[in-house]
Amino acid sequence: MELQDRVAEIRKHGLGLAAISYDSPETLAAFSRQRGIDFPLLADVGSETIKRYGILNTVATEAVGPNATDPIVAADVKTLVSGVGANARMVGMAFPGTFILDRNGRVTSRFFEEYYVERHTASSIMARVGVEGEAVAGTQVSTDHLQIKTYPSDRAVAPGNRFAIVFDITPRPRVHVYAPGATTYRVIAVNLTPQPFVRVLPLTYPASQIYFFKPLHERVPVYEKPFVLVQEVILEGQPEAQAALRGKDSLTLTGTLDYQACDDKICFNPTSVPLTWTLSVRPILRERPPGPQ
Repeated sequence: MELQDRVAEIRKHGLGLAAISYDSPETLAAFSRQRGIDFPLLADVGSETIKRYGILNTVATEAVGPNATDPIVAADVKTLVSGVGANARMVGMAFPGTFILDRNGRVTSRFFEEYYVERHTASSIMARVGVEGEAVAGTQVSTDHLQIKTYPSDRAVAPGNRFAIVFDITPRPRVHVYAPGATTYRVIAVNLTPQPFVRVLPLTYPASQIYFFKPLHERVPVYEKPFVLVQEVILEGQPEAQAALRGKDSLTLTGTLDYQACDDKICFNPTSVPLTWTLSVRPILRERPPGPQ
């Protein structure tokens, strides 16, 4: 359903979209009619494509075999198959993920999760690959050193969604901030305030430039041209998180953008910019359509 909400945006950027599942054609057709899906849902009978891509969920198969009671297998099931256990109907399913292919069928990017209930949102994937998504209300901040626009990749998220906070940053003329690898200066960083069931992943940094600082005769990695930081966040989807989020209609994240700026003569004191983002929270779609399974 999240993909359906973004299908027009995805196509606007020249991308096609198809979902592949081990479900039967009848099941996918019923789901498509029930939920108004207008992009292809492809039935991978016998999981042949899933196997060729190397993403067959072997844990589901093992969970209904002779090792089903093995504690390691049981733990893997809770992480990679289902929190309520596995059954024979799950044999053939894939590890959930997204591939991006070029027009020649070559994989250019892939995105996979470590927990069966977690999913990258389409907008967060586009942010990761440098495609500007549909406009989401953002915050504009101007400091003595930077022009900052920050916004979430999605207006609304559900438990299990992996989304992004994007920072579009333009240093002022002749000003730079420090990139990873600058050991004696404060590297620009995002610090989100911890809160239950919100998991913050490592910040994604773009390539930096090497700056020669003449007064100290040193070379350091910096950003002195416009650049984008992508901070990925997971709204956790385990049963405890779903229970805690049930009935909530919004999620507020707070944090700071921390950096140290210099110009071609002096370095300024470290700066911390407070920021807030509010997203709507939507429920998880649980039901499956009737029909052959």
